[in-house]
Amino acid sequence: MMTRLFGNKKTVNKTYGTLQGNGVGKFNDITDKALQEIKKLGATHVWYTGVLEHALMTDYTKFGIPLDDADVIKGRAGSPYAIKDYYDVNPDLAVDVRKRMTEFEALVKRTHGNGLKVIIDFVPNHVARKYQSDAKPAGVEDFGAKDDVTVGFKPSNNFYYLPGQPLQVHSGYNALSASFKGPQEDGKFNENPAKASGNDVFSATPSVDDWFETVKLNYGVDYQNNRTKHFSPTPDTWLKMRDILLYWAGKNVDGFRCDMAEMVPVEFWAWVIPQVKAKHPDIKFIAEIYNPKEYHNYIKTGGFDYLYDKVGLYDGVRRLMENRGKGNTHDITKVWQEESKGISSQMLRFLENHDEQRLASAEFAGTPWAGVPAMTVSATLGSGPVLVYFGQEVGEPGKGHEGFQGEDGRTTIFDYWGVPAHQAWMNGGKFDGGTLTEDQQRLREFYTKLLNVSTSREAIRKGKMYALTVQEGVAPVGTYAYIRHTAHERILVVVNFNRTAADFNLALPAQSLSAVGMDNKGTLILQDLLTSMPPLFLEPSVKTNITLAPLSAHLFLLQKK
Repeated sequence: MMTRLFGNKKTVNKTYGTLQGNGVGKFNDITDKALQEIKKLGATHVWYTGVLEHALMTDYTKFGIPLDDADVIKGRAGSPYAIKDYYDVNPDLAVDVRKRMTEFEALVKRTHGNGLKVIIDFVPNHVARKYQSDAKPAGVEDFGAKDDVTVGFKPSNNFYYLPGQPLQVHSGYNALSASFKGPQEDGKFNENPAKASGNDVFSATPSVDDWFETVKLNYGVDYQNNRTKHFSPTPDTWLKMRDILLYWAGKNVDGFRCDMAEMVPVEFWAWVIPQVKAKHPDIKFIAEIYNPKEYHNYIKTGGFDYLYDKVGLYDGVRRLMENRGKGNTHDITKVWQEESKGISSQMLRFLENHDEQRLASAEFAGTPWAGVPAMTVSATLGSGPVLVYFGQEVGEPGKGHEGFQGEDGRTTIFDYWGVPAHQAWMNGGKFDGGTLTEDQQRLREFYTKLLNVSTSREAIRKGKMYALTVQEGVAPVGTYAYIRHTAHERILVVVNFNRTAADFNLALPAQSLSAVGMDNKGTLILQDLLTSMPPLFLEPSVKTNITLAPLSAHLFLLQKK
C-alpha cells in the first residue's frame, strides 16, 4: 500500500490539493479490522510504502523538522524516494507528529498481531537534495558531513561533486504549476558545489526529466573513470547503510524492498545482507531490478531473496491485457523457460505497483477484469511471491489529475489524494466493503479465492511446472494452460486472455499424465478451485471441449474418480 493514501477518507481530490484540503492517511488508520481483512484476502506480508521521512512541502517546522525547498521537490506530498532522514518516519503519517515513531512501532506490532509481516522500503541509491537527520542515534554522522567537496570523486566521500559548479534549478520547472507557489519556490537552491543527481547524471544543470530532486550516493564506484571500483577499505557509505538496515531490523521489520537495487554495486549487497541476516536470520530482501542479465548475479552473489519480475512476466502479460493485438502467450513460455534455470521461486510477480499504471485505467487495459487471467498466471506460474497493490482488488482505475502525477492512469505517489474504489471498500473506516458495487465485490472475491489457493495449495507453493499447451499444441490463440504438480497434488491452470469466448480442446495424453506422476487409467475429475462450475470428467487422451469465457481463469484440481 501507499501508506499515506490507504487510510485517507477525504474525497475532495482537488488538483494540487494540500494535506489539509485533500487529507492524508495515518499509521493509526490501518486498524486491526483493516489488517484482518487484508489477511483474509490471502496476504502474508504488507509492504508499507513511503514510511521513511522524505522531502515534502507541508510545514512541520514547529516540530523541529526543517522546511524543504519546493524547487527540488516533486509534488506537495513529495516523492517517497527522496529520503530526508533515514532514521525517521514521514510526519504526514502520524496523528501526533511528536510521537510519529511510536505510532509506526505500534503499527508494526499491530500488523504482527494480525498474523502478517512488515516490509518497508530501503532507498540505498539516492537521498533528497537536502538530507539532514534530526532523529539519528548518538554518534551517527550525516551523509556528506566529512566529505571532501573539492574533488569529484573520493572513495571515502558519501556523494559525488562537480567542483566549482553550483546547482542550477531548471528554469522550466514549476513545482505546483502556474497556479500555486510552494515553500521557498524561487527558481533557486543553494548547493555549491553541485552534487550528481540520483539517476547517475553528473551535471550541475539536471533536466526536469532527471531525478533532480535527489543526489546520488557514492559506494566507491568512480563513474567518470570507467566505473572503476574502490571497495578497500570499506567505503563509508557501506558502513552507514549497514547501520541503517540494522536500525530498522531492530524495530522488528521483516523485510526490505530495496529501491533501484541494481544501481548499487552487487558487492555491497554481498557484504551487507549476510551481516543483517546474522542478527536477523528471517529478514527478507527484495530487489527492484530491471536488467535480466543481472538476475542471477543479484541472487547468487548479492544474496537477495526475491527480485522484481517486470522485464519478463509483467511486460508479457501486459501486452496480452492491452487488447491491441500485441500480446503473445509465447512470452509466458519464455519466462518460465528462462527462470527454470533455478530462480523461478525467487521472482516477485505483480500486475500493479506504485510505479505502474492501474490495469483498469483507460491508459492500460480499460477493465479490471483483464487482470483475471493475468493475475492467475502471475500467482501460479511459479512458487515465488505475488504482489497486489491496494485498490487493485476492487478495480481502482487511477482517474483524475492529482497534481504533479498528472492524468496518466497511475495512483499518485507525489500528491495528497483519495483513492475512490479503495475508499468504497474502506467504507469510512469500517473496512467491510459496504459501499462497493456488485461488480467490485465480485472482483474482490476472485482475488480472495486466487490468493488463498495460491498460498495454501502444495502444488503451487512447492510444485514443478508442466507446460501443457507447449507440449501438446492444443491452445487457441490467447489461451494458455499448464499443470503445477507435486507427488501428492496436481492443479491444471487454464486461462483465456481474449475478450471473446474461446473453445479449448482439453486433452491429457499418457505422456502428460506420466509427467505429473499420474497413471493413464480411469476417469479424471477436474474440480475448479476458482469458480462454482460443476466438476468436469475427463478420460485420458480423449479431447474434451471447454468453452472459456472472455477474460477467464480456472484452477482445476486433478483427481482420479
